[in-house]
Amino acid sequence: MGKGLYDAFAAAREVFQEIEEALGEKLSRLIFEGPAEDLTLTANAQPALMAVSLAAVRVLEREFAVPVTRAAFVAGHSLGEYSALAAAGALTVRDAARLLRVRGNAMQAAVPVGGGAMAALIGKVDVALAEEIAAKGAEVGVCVVANDNNVGNVVISGSKAGVDAALAFAKEKGARAIALNVSAPFHSPLMQAAADAMADALASAEIAPLAVPLVANVTARPVNEPATIRKLLVEQVTGRVRWRESVEWMAGEGGVQRFVEIGAGKQLSGMVKRNAPDAEALALNEPGDLEAFAKTL
Repeated sequence: MGKGLYDAFAAAREVFQEIEEALGEKLSRLIFEGPAEDLTLTANAQPALMAVSLAAVRVLEREFAVPVTRAAFVAGHSLGEYSALAAAGALTVRDAARLLRVRGNAMQAAVPVGGGAMAALIGKVDVALAEEIAAKGAEVGVCVVANDNNVGNVVISGSKAGVDAALAFAKEKGARAIALNVSAPFHSPLMQAAADAMADALASAEIAPLAVPLVANVTARPVNEPATIRKLLVEQVTGRVRWRESVEWMAGEGGVQRFVEIGAGKQLSGMVKRNAPDAEALALNEPGDLEAFAKTL
């Protein structure tokens, strides 16, 4: 991911260089060459995904004269919230990379390997049914709704015992469920140690005023104030990613008719189409995507 941007644009290479200087390692080599098992470690995956997103943002601005201020809002899913904040000028690229490295390490260390689990509830599942299923799991262990992505895609997270019990109940309710291959139970109360680590890290991080508002994961509403953002980033570690509500708010009260996913993949734009079917959703991954998008403005 990101290789096309890196090869084509000096602006993209600058972003990778800034992140590598902040982390003290050659992240681009790991992204482009692997090994995959190292790249997918959450401590590496988080800054890597951010690097690709911000490289594309920098190229849009530098090469195609499309600054982030053309957007009404920025938003990101989980770790993507840091990319969104850096795009909006609240965090420097270097600070975002360092914070994500702390976040990834802290999340990985919060729960022993095998002690937690996550699962996606798919098909005819809305958040109310997901909450009912999670509550059943919580009778046995920790189990909560972690990601409300869209109707038909709601993720639960918690202890292995809690999630296993929830999955058994999901089957009784006729809901399809897929265990996720993750390294920790993200966005659950089991991540409290990671939230504490992020509180310490964010306390000394400079958060500047945003060029455009952030629609926050925790509240699904726009926020501008640096102090509030600092607080919400801590809450986000253990809290629910309210992505469905965020997109519905932007498409409704926010008046957004066009959503642009910038970075690696098309997962978020797929969710947008399910949450706001009347809106346009684009994914910008490769140089040609950026050029074509710029021509539409």
